[in-house]
Amino acid sequence: MLRTVAAFDRIGEENAFAVLARANALIAEGRDVINLGIGQPDFRTPDFIVEAAIKALRDGHHGYTPATGIPALREAVAADLHKRFAVEVSPDEVMIMPGGKPTMYMATMMFGEPGVDILYPDPGFPIYRSMIEFTGANPVPVPIREENGFAFSAEETLKLITPRTRLLIVNSPANPTGGVTPKSEVDKLVAGLERHPDVAVMSDEIYDHMVYDGEKHVCLLSYPQIRDRLILLNGWSKTYAMTGWRLGYAIWPGKLYDYARKLAVNLHSCVNASAQYAGLAALTGPQDEMAKMVAEFDRRRKVVVEGLNNLPGISCATPKGAFYAFPNIKKTGWKAKALASSLLEDAGVAIIGGPDFGILGEGYVRLSYANSTENILKALGRMGEFLSTRKAA
Repeated sequence: MLRTVAAFDRIGEENAFAVLARANALIAEGRDVINLGIGQPDFRTPDFIVEAAIKALRDGHHGYTPATGIPALREAVAADLHKRFAVEVSPDEVMIMPGGKPTMYMATMMFGEPGVDILYPDPGFPIYRSMIEFTGANPVPVPIREENGFAFSAEETLKLITPRTRLLIVNSPANPTGGVTPKSEVDKLVAGLERHPDVAVMSDEIYDHMVYDGEKHVCLLSYPQIRDRLILLNGWSKTYAMTGWRLGYAIWPGKLYDYARKLAVNLHSCVNASAQYAGLAALTGPQDEMAKMVAEFDRRRKVVVEGLNNLPGISCATPKGAFYAFPNIKKTGWKAKALASSLLEDAGVAIIGGPDFGILGEGYVRLSYANSTENILKALGRMGEFLSTRKAA
């Protein structure tokens, strides 16, 4: 009998990939399935970004790069953050990562161990809790409530901090809810954190370009009073339709940067060179395609919200960011995961049950509107027919 460490019995996963696998299996059987489950843009990576990667390969960029990323890309990240948020970031604080999840992994590994608390949003991205449990730390959910527009409450968050708290994870714009936390609430959180100088903060801002209805993204780098303990997570996956390129970045403060560098050396050595040159082109090239994608997501968002609010037993708050809707299904009588499973198997619509995003996700489901308007309308029609003819299981 192989004896593995106990931590692997605690590790979770991201169920969106399981739903994707099941949807693909049904499609392989000849079924017509509309996938509103997976969180990735349905657009191609813009051609000029693809061409930059091809050129990099042709120019001979085939070898290792520094574990922290090529200097030009780290400089471009720092320049982009300064341009968008008027913050000063040294390229020496920037680390290029193979996607967003490695930053979650590294940050949680740095602070998580038995006997400590790590606060995370619930409902929230499932990898947060998975990694906390893997380290043996105690996961403390920060409630993300519909009545708050799915923004976090600074007051509620601060009340959860104890002497055991090591790390606070925040996410805005948020997955799975589409919530955007306003500046007034972030201001209150940062002011309260001054009473807890030993608590680190990881801010997941991967959807920072995707805000609607005049909302403004609040970058936590804008608060100098927490810069010495702030880890920023961001990347190219959502903004530039580059999910498969596995390209992200993190801003690490002080000694955490060297810890992250050593983890990178031990774990993945470096991010592949051609992807980094593609990321450089994305940041320094024309932003027209990105702006068109966001505008299209905005149009689809309105279609999704209107359609969901016309379905029996469903109400949907208007998401202010990202490309997700998180409708309330409590009046349908269905449990969320049972409804999601039945819609996939019987109606050919893939969505994700709210409990896959946390213990407070029951009564909700997540739909990604990173799909065509035609497919969204078709999916909504199938959902309406299903809910009109099927009683709760």
